[in-house]
This record gives sequence, C-alpha cells and structure tokens, in this order.
Amino acid sequence: MPAGVSWSRYLRMLGASVLAMFAGAQVVHQYYLPDLSIPEVPPKPGELQTELLGYKVREEATAALQQLKAEQKVD
Repeated sequence: MPAGVSWSRYLRMLGASVLAMFAGAQVVHQYYLPDLSIPEVPPKPGELQTELLGYKVREEATAALQQLKAEQKVD
C-alpha cells in the first residue's frame, strides 16, 4: 500500500493525475500554438531574430528622447 492507501485507489489517483497532466499540456499547446517546424539548414549567426519587440521600441523611444534633449540644449 503506497502512501497508506489501497492499490486500487492509488492507481486510480495516479491515472487521474496523468490524464490531468496530459490534458493541461494539450490546453497550453493549443493556446500558445508553438512553431514546431524545424528548418533544414540552421540560420547563420545574426539571422535568427529573437529580440523582444517591446524592448526594442522602448530603446528606440529612449534614444529619440535623448536626442531631442541634446538638440534642445544646443539651441
């Protein structure tokens, strides 16, 4: 008797846990729709674009703001 319960109850709980795990994985897989395609030829260094777009926009906005402040100080 694992965990102080009968084998039948243990196996039912194990089965329910495994089914819940598989169902949860399927729900997450359907929600996020991962790209499972594998390219035949790996990309060359620098070609793979994995940057965060929100971060890039924020950096560009910060750079533009600093440039405007620098121009105003010159005038």
